[in-house]
Amino acid sequence: MRQTIRTPAAKYGGVRERTGAQMSRAQALRLEGLAEEAYQPRQYARDLSFEEAERRIHALEAEIALADSF
Repeated sequence: MRQTIRTPAAKYGGVRERTGAQMSRAQALRLEGLAEEAYQPRQYARDLSFEEAERRIHALEAEIALADSF
């Protein structure tokens, strides 16, 4: 008897399917806005992977939050 895994990753397509996938439209819009807000337009590029876009989004959000704390 095979048991089905019921984890969020399995439910929503899993992490393996996103590995190497291109960033989503929502990520592109968010990253572009954050890059402009942080005066770092080079952080945005159209050909980023899903993971790289997430990494840059989190880094820019942290940088903006730090700048706003002063």
